[in-house]
Amino acid sequence: MFVVNENDYEYRFGENGPKYLMKGPRMNFALVQFMPGNDFPAHYHNVMEENFYVLEGEIDIVVDGEIHHLTAGQMIHIEPKEVHYCINRSDKPIKMVSTLAPFTETDKVVVDDYVNPF
Repeated sequence: MFVVNENDYEYRFGENGPKYLMKGPRMNFALVQFMPGNDFPAHYHNVMEENFYVLEGEIDIVVDGEIHHLTAGQMIHIEPKEVHYCINRSDKPIKMVSTLAPFTETDKVVVDDYVNPF
């Protein structure tokens, strides 16, 4: 058992990206924040499944070419090997929870030839 405080961690890219409150040994738990216009490269996971739960704001998450517009209170579940891309196309920040399981250290594959649908 352990307790952490969000304020003790930083977002990966300054004010945006994931902020991991736990990485392994069985799952990852992160807060994700994107400012207006921010996105995250298209990628997939070979083993891990990912969930995003929107706390504040709205975001477009593209999964295997299908656009999903999520708002506060909605969750999306992404299976292994499903290519996903996230972008905040609104004029306000987005904050969401991300979980990844089962934990695998090197499971993210960036899709270099991804065609942005927007």
